[in-house]
Amino acid sequence: MPDLSGQVAIVTGGALGIGGGTARRLAADGASVLIADINGEEAEQNAARIREAGGVAEAIVADVSRSDDIRRMIDAAVERWGKLTILVNNAYGVAAMAKGSAVEVEEDDWDRGFAVLVKALFVGAKYAVPRMQAAGGGTIINISSVHGLLAAPRALVYDTGKAAVIGLTRQMAVDFGPLGIRVNAICPGHIVTENMQARWERNPAGLRFFDQQYPVRRTGTPADIAAAIAFLCSDDASFITGQALAVDGGLTIQLQEDIGVHLGRYAQEHPDTKLTQ
Repeated sequence: MPDLSGQVAIVTGGALGIGGGTARRLAADGASVLIADINGEEAEQNAARIREAGGVAEAIVADVSRSDDIRRMIDAAVERWGKLTILVNNAYGVAAMAKGSAVEVEEDDWDRGFAVLVKALFVGAKYAVPRMQAAGGGTIINISSVHGLLAAPRALVYDTGKAAVIGLTRQMAVDFGPLGIRVNAICPGHIVTENMQARWERNPAGLRFFDQQYPVRRTGTPADIAAAIAFLCSDDASFITGQALAVDGGLTIQLQEDIGVHLGRYAQEHPDTKLTQ
C-alpha cells in the first residue's frame, strides 16, 4: 500500500461514491483528510467512519460552484493540519448532467455545468498550489471520465466538460511541475456507487449485461478508483504527471464493432436482460 503518512488531503464530493471511497483510502494510507461536500451530514458520517477505523478526517460543507467555498475549504485544511499536499477534485453535481445536444442545451445549463466540471478545478488549483508550494510540493488529481475520451449521445455538457478536464490537467502539469506539484487525471468507467447500487438492485440482469461491456467482465467500484488515486499521490508515481489514466476495466480499448457483436449474442442468450438502469 502507498505510504501517505504526513500528507494532508482534501477530497471534494468526499461523502459518498468515488469521493467517499477515496477519502477512506487516503486516510487508510496515512493521510489526514478533509472531506468537502455539499451534504454536510453525509460528509461527517464518512469522516466519523474514517476516525472509527483509526484514521484522521474532518468534514466541511462546501459547494464547488462557489469560489469562496473552495478557498474556505483549502484554508480550513491548512489551519487544521498546517499544510496541504493533496487535492482530489471529484465533486461535480447534478448541474453537470444536463441532457441534450448543442441545439437542445440551454446556455444557463452549459454555464452551470462548466462551473462545477471545469471552473471549480481551476479555482481549486488557484488557491491550493501556493499552499502546496509552501509545503514543498504536492499532487492534484482531477476526476475526468471515459466520457472525456469517448462521446455519448445528447451529453454535450458532461462529455465536453470531462474532455476539458484532461486538457486542463495537462496544462497545469506543465505550469506546476517546476514547483514540485504533479497533476494527473483519472478517467473512470461505470462505477457502482451507493446510489447506483440501489438502481441496479432493481435490475440485476441489466447490471450483468453492463458487466459484459468490460473486458474484465465487471463494472467498477469506488475502491478501484481510490486505489489508482492513492498510487498517483504516492512517491511511487513521482515521475508521472499530466496523464489521463483510464481506470475502466478496459472499456475504452475495445474495437466497438466486436463488442457490439458480443453484446448482441449475450442478449440473445439471456432473454431476461433489461437495458434500462
